[in-house]
Amino acid sequence: MGPHPAVAAIRLAVRRVLHDILNGHQATSEAPAPSEQAPHERPSPPLVLVACSGGADSMALASALAFEAPKLGVRAGGITVDHGLQPGSDLRADEVALRLRELGLDPVDSVAVTVGRAGGPEAAARDARYAALDAAALRHGATAILLGHTRDDQAETVLLGLARGSGIRSLSGMAAVSGADGRYRRPFLQLDRQTARKACMVQSLPVWDDPHNADPAYTRSRLRHEGLPALEKALGKGVVEALARTAQLSRDDADALDAWAGQAEASVRDAAGLLECAKLYALPPAVRRRVLRRAAIEAGAPAGSLFARHIEELDRLITGWRGQGAINLPGKVVAQRQGGRLVIRQG
Repeated sequence: MGPHPAVAAIRLAVRRVLHDILNGHQATSEAPAPSEQAPHERPSPPLVLVACSGGADSMALASALAFEAPKLGVRAGGITVDHGLQPGSDLRADEVALRLRELGLDPVDSVAVTVGRAGGPEAAARDARYAALDAAALRHGATAILLGHTRDDQAETVLLGLARGSGIRSLSGMAAVSGADGRYRRPFLQLDRQTARKACMVQSLPVWDDPHNADPAYTRSRLRHEGLPALEKALGKGVVEALARTAQLSRDDADALDAWAGQAEASVRDAAGLLECAKLYALPPAVRRRVLRRAAIEAGAPAGSLFARHIEELDRLITGWRGQGAINLPGKVVAQRQGGRLVIRQG
């Protein structure tokens, strides 16, 4: 008798991702070796870490990784991050690390972080968490880190982007592969949250339900417990699946527009490398705004602090020129129109 359907689904999702990681690792390893290395030296197997909070999604992911990795010759480890936002969080992190070791994962890290205030509590916690995960990957030489985001998380991300009035890139949600060199992998984006919870239940895996996930003080929590249920009541079942499809379609469109903007950028610069306003004006608005955003980031504006309103102000220097003065952008970057050119530089 085979495994429970929920267990089979999560294992299949992880197996597919591990195959992708192995293929990429082998392609890198088969590149010509420097002359000082032994020509027939076998490359070491890749190390894949799972980021685990102890919740159902990440515990299901950890169990599937522990099951699938040895069959494929992949080393599997884990990391849990203690955000220090609740009493006893350090003890809980140690408990999660123990569970990961009991699954057979090695190495296993429990890392404490300090959460700042920039961008609000949710964004600050996320920034601290990813910084810790990046550091762990470098410390252990990990090829990839698996994250337990589900289709439900993807739907919530799309709605949050929609509520902010963000562009199509925000509506594309979370990528299945992201980070430096494709470090972060999300195997569960096509699986719902209930599948992960069922997989934990039938395997008798203990899970921890973070009280922050039910705290109405957090935007995502309100969306999860009030917003999405209200949408499903009004529109019927299938809202989560439809939003996840929207994310993928939006990602495909955003990728195409980004590629177009990358090709167009060289054609709108003069011999000195300055942006020519007339040529920018001739571009489709979606492409022009992408060129402007890239130029602002190249000048030193932090990508995470550059919002749609900043790009709209830049765009008005091209499409609504009335002799207005310089525009201040994040990162002490200044943009102004001079002699038919758009100059973006550190102020």
